[in-house]
Amino acid sequence: MKAATGELNLTVITLIAIAAVIGFFWLMWPSIQNAINSQWENISGDYKGYIVLERR
Repeated sequence: MKAATGELNLTVITLIAIAAVIGFFWLMWPSIQNAINSQWENISGDYKGYIVLERR
């Protein structure tokens, strides 16, 4: 019985950890997507194949 309780506790902890990771990315995805899109807009075809990175 103790082994089954230990396995159940480990399963619950694993599910909570997975839910926390999914929740984090669910909340952060819009800002991550905006950052990717802003960097993508900095890449232009005017530079003949060279990628120009801005220094901030």
